[in-house]
Amino acid sequence: MTETRTLPRTVGFWGAALLPVNGMIGAGIFALPAIMFAAVGNFAPWMMLIGALLILPLVLVLAALSTRFEMNGGPPMYVHAAFGPFLGFQSGWTRFASGVVSIAANTHVAVAFLAVLFPILNDPALKSVAVISFIIFMVSVNLVGMQTSVRTLGVMTVVKIVPLLVLIVVGLAMKDPAIGLRLPQFSEFESVVLLTFYAFMAFENCTIAAGEVRNPKRTIPLAMMTSLACVTLFYMLVIWTYAAIAPQADGNENALAAAAGQLVGQVGVIVISLAAAFSIGANSLVSGIVLPRMTFGMAEQGTLPQIFAQVSNRFQTPHVSILFLGGMAILFSLWAGFASLAVASTLSRLVMYLLCALALPVLGHREVERAPWWHLPVSVLAVISSLWVASQASAEAFQMLGFMIFVGTGFFFIAVRRKPLEFR
Repeated sequence: MTETRTLPRTVGFWGAALLPVNGMIGAGIFALPAIMFAAVGNFAPWMMLIGALLILPLVLVLAALSTRFEMNGGPPMYVHAAFGPFLGFQSGWTRFASGVVSIAANTHVAVAFLAVLFPILNDPALKSVAVISFIIFMVSVNLVGMQTSVRTLGVMTVVKIVPLLVLIVVGLAMKDPAIGLRLPQFSEFESVVLLTFYAFMAFENCTIAAGEVRNPKRTIPLAMMTSLACVTLFYMLVIWTYAAIAPQADGNENALAAAAGQLVGQVGVIVISLAAAFSIGANSLVSGIVLPRMTFGMAEQGTLPQIFAQVSNRFQTPHVSILFLGGMAILFSLWAGFASLAVASTLSRLVMYLLCALALPVLGHREVERAPWWHLPVSVLAVISSLWVASQASAEAFQMLGFMIFVGTGFFFIAVRRKPLEFR
């Protein structure tokens, strides 16, 4: 038996921090070092710092917004509060749709890494079975409780981080990192800084699960800022290590495995390949945790049917939202054409960031007490960075985003059957 009610607050600071960390550190960290080193040479690590500074205004915007709400939902809830249910729904719908596609795509990539070690997974049928099995595992872990999900995520984080830390220590101890400070050509700089911006996306993951975080108005901003700082340093160290080992910069998907192979042979390739599979798996697991909390929050706000806000009596989890996500992810994993939707994933998140940046001063203007002075300039910087990055998107990405909004508009008018909640 189930009913609609609030979810228990069981997540502390470390659990909250795992959500953005695993969102930001996924597949990219295993390919980005070679791509960036090939583009800008020894200046590559500093590009990560520039990317972090570029996304910092958005982090500050989301941190400020998170202090105003304690419910699940995150950015769609902020947009809803500022601009009404339609834009709130669209920002949540496009984020959910792109997230489902990302889970399907990332799970395929994780299995591809495992296929290097277990060639039997190259068989199309077995690969599909492996992908579906992981999605079922993800759903099962999420169904039995948030604490179980966070603990599983913690184990997967250790498995993926420890080999990289060992590679950093051994690589920098044995080789000269040759840190460079020479600025690259502007055209190279512009293209690479976009990659670094993309690497930090998903920093907002912990805001979506605010309804299950203890003392969220303090914990979530601290988790986001701490995660951004730690992930930036980690990316810089990994790229310095790659530059120190200096394998052939060919943009290989698992460049770090090649680097590890140069240091310790085939064992290094195997360990880093396993770390890559776990890293991508953890990234998908994070989406499996936060996306159902988004649909749960949207149902609470009245922009999705109330069935999505149902909570299991036994496990205290939004089981309908979790099962819906899992079913959609399996369907997309079986559809060969889902890659065309993936191009809109980054753009849809940029639209969400842009609306959040605009929401902060709007909500501040409505308050009786005067908002802090820094809210407006940070919002302006966040709007500028979002628009600049969005301007680099392809025409195909805009077309797919338009299609997602068109479909979402139909869902919105079907779903809204009662007056949405008023945010105060």
